[in-house]
Parts: sequence; structure tokens; C-alpha cells
Amino acid sequence: MQMPKLPALRVNKTWAVLGVALLIGVLAALGARSYLANRMAEIDARSRGNMVEVVVAKHDLKAGERLSADTAAIRPVPADYAHSQSLRPDSFDRASGQVLAYPAKSGEMLLWSLLEPRKAPTFSQRVAVGHRAVTVPVDEISSISGMLEPGDLIDLILTVDRQGKKYSFVMQELVPVLATGQRAVDDPKSGERRNYSTVTFDTTPDEARTIIRAREAGKITALLRNPQDARAVADPEAGKRFLRDIAGDVTQVPVLYGGRSANFAPEALHLAPPGKAAPPPAPPELLTSSRRN
Repeated sequence: MQMPKLPALRVNKTWAVLGVALLIGVLAALGARSYLANRMAEIDARSRGNMVEVVVAKHDLKAGERLSADTAAIRPVPADYAHSQSLRPDSFDRASGQVLAYPAKSGEMLLWSLLEPRKAPTFSQRVAVGHRAVTVPVDEISSISGMLEPGDLIDLILTVDRQGKKYSFVMQELVPVLATGQRAVDDPKSGERRNYSTVTFDTTPDEARTIIRAREAGKITALLRNPQDARAVADPEAGKRFLRDIAGDVTQVPVLYGGRSANFAPEALHLAPPGKAAPPPAPPELLTSSRRN
């Protein structure tokens, strides 16, 4: 018996090509999605492993606001996204107190370029609290031939002329030099000579009064000290007494009279012989106004 022949299945080539293309497209999309997901996970993991802390604005800041702990916060960010000019927590002390030149949004990274340039300190900020800066005119001899430098320690010598005789004595010791002329910092070219006609000293108010009085009484000369030599060699009070005497501020002398004490000016005691004036006060051999450390 002969089997009947089945009709041959004819495949439409067009539909076959479309099916294969669709399958390839689906596989490609799945592969790309898996690759991108793995790549993003790798980048995220690498970024999370290398984080740095930066300073950001705690809230919206306007230009002119001052940077402080109340206006700034710390935020960790990936190292790849941290700006090279961003403020870091370890350098915030240098930026604290400075003024913003430009506004910043809340959470925005703060940059050094957003801050106004810091102003140079004024000369008055170099004067210690409780001290005074006093300036005296000098010449080439009294300024040690122009070789005084800011920061040097000197002794001040006062020369006075009393009835044709000249006396020189130490007036103050260990006086810091704040400025020579208009220069208040050390010269980077060591040994270079500068011309100036004034020297400014760092003194206490009492020392400043003594220097001003001495400047009117005679000539002041500076003696340069070794910075390691901090030894005082003169009487701290004798100079003040002598300057008061030559300025006319007479010191009264206590005298016991009739069992009671009373104060008299020296001329009221009539100690000089009749017809002969009392001798002028002799300057001390060494005279100084002690300095405070």
C-alpha cells in the first residue's frame, strides 16, 4: 500500500529574516543593559571608596556675608567631583572670618575664588595690646649708620648738656624696633643699607612718656644689642627721677620736724650756702626704664 505524500511546509523567508533580526535585537538590548548596569555599579563602588570632605554653604549666602561655622557645613563628595579650589575642613581656619565676594546656594561647594582677598594688616596691629608705638627722629650716628632693622633690640642712650657739661647714660634697655622709616618688615636682601630719618619703638605708655621727655631734654642714641642678650645692667628708677628733675617736676623731701613728718621741696630747705646756688642734679651713672617681658 502506498503512503500518501504530505504537502511540503513552505517557510516564508521574509518572516524568517524578521524573526532572526528581532531575536538578535532583543539579545543585544539585554547585553547592553547588563553591561551598562555593571559599569555604573563599578563606577559607583569606586567613587564611594574614595570620598573627600569639602566645605559647602549651610544655607543660601549673599555676597558680603562673612564665612563662619554658622554659615558653612562639611559634606563628603566623590574625589573625582571635588574642585581643586574647594575649601577643605583642615584649611577652614584660614578662611573663617573672610567675606564672600559672590553669592553661594545652599549645599554649593565653597571655593577660595569666591572669597574676597584678605587685606594686609595695618601697622597698628603690630603693636601689642597695652603697648604704644613712639617715633623719634634719628641721624646717621644715632641710628647706627642706618643698619637698624625692624625686630632688633636696642638700648637708648640720652645725652644732656647741664651747665656746660655733657652727661650720657642708659635711659632704656631692651627696646624692640617696630619700624625704621616707613619699613616695618625685615629686608629680604640682608645687609642692604636703607636711609631713614625716624625709628619707631614698641614701648609701654610709661616708657613712651619717658622717651618723649628725653627727646626734648637732649639727644637720643641707639645701641644695638645681640638678640640673645636680655640682661639689664642699669637702675630702673634713677632715669625717671632725673628726667623729672630736669623737666622741673620737683620731688618733695620728707623731713621730720617736731615729732611730725612733713614734705618740703628741696629749695625750701635752704641747703645751699648763702649767695651760692644749689648744684644741678647729677645724672646717674646708669639709667634705665625696665622692660616687661
